[in-house]
Amino acid sequence: MKHIATTPSIGIVANPASGRDIRRLTSKALVFPTVEKINMIERLLGAFGAVGVEHVLMMPDMVGIAAGLIRAIDGHRAQGLQPWPVVDFVPMPLTDSPRDTREAVRQMRAAGVAVIVVLGGDGTHRIVAGECGDIPLATLSSGTNNAFPDLREPTLTGLAAGLVATGAVPVSEAARRNKLLRVRGSKVDEIALVDVCVTRQMHLGARAVWDPATIAELFVTFAEPDAIGLSSIAAMLEPVGRDAPRGSWVRCATSGFGILAPIAPGLVTPVGIDEHGLLAPGQPMQIRTTRGCVALDGEREIELDGHQTLCVTLELEGPLSLDVPATLAAAVRRGAMVRHLIREAAP
Repeated sequence: MKHIATTPSIGIVANPASGRDIRRLTSKALVFPTVEKINMIERLLGAFGAVGVEHVLMMPDMVGIAAGLIRAIDGHRAQGLQPWPVVDFVPMPLTDSPRDTREAVRQMRAAGVAVIVVLGGDGTHRIVAGECGDIPLATLSSGTNNAFPDLREPTLTGLAAGLVATGAVPVSEAARRNKLLRVRGSKVDEIALVDVCVTRQMHLGARAVWDPATIAELFVTFAEPDAIGLSSIAAMLEPVGRDAPRGSWVRCATSGFGILAPIAPGLVTPVGIDEHGLLAPGQPMQIRTTRGCVALDGEREIELDGHQTLCVTLELEGPLSLDVPATLAAAVRRGAMVRHLIREAAP
């Protein structure tokens, strides 16, 4: 059954696997529990309902997020509280893999949702960005190493998403355009939102990159000194802002000059540096490493077998994401938060 949005509609993608990768064992990060993801979605629904969002289309899952949310919706309704939007789940078979996210976003896009809220890490947001077109993303961090999504109270993100979905604040005032990195080869065309890391590890394995000694090359869209993850390596050499029309690159060494970088929660480690520089948009830069793996936003996805040539290109026209403070400020300027109160007469 195909859902077509005729009322203000928002999509929600909550990655059931985010916050559970091997970096939780190699750093001091805690597992991000399913119950907290459900609670975050409840807070989103409360904000959506307050500003007039009537419909939510959500990705189903196999670990209990959907089941827990259905129970929460029933309980909320039974208490007679302020109504939440109607929540439908995308009708799709589940594979318990990234294919679920891709299919859910394709159907959300076809259904005409105005905004997609994403609960996940950098990798989840990368997958959504590859399918969402120009639908703005409202980002919420629920992964391990998160440089792209916001670490923010879901109520505020829900307000911003709802204000855009209902037309109270136009996308032009609410969203910003993000950069991306495109990795291309004869049989490869992939994107990354934060970093492309080339490792000397020969197999995909557990996918996550956590050992700095294996890093050969790194390309980043932005490098903020207060961000955690692989992009912090570049940030400790030369910061690059999210809005700057450039990125940067680093080639690592196993000895000699190095820097300290917070590559994972509780893990600040020395990383050897051979050379580094700025990455100009639209100019492909060849990956020199011939054998190993290429990780996209922290997860190994491409094996290098010595017989392929890959290039990394910075693009400035990446996905849109909501700037929550700017959206809420625009809502205040436009009077969108003003409401007339109806009070019952005293007996």
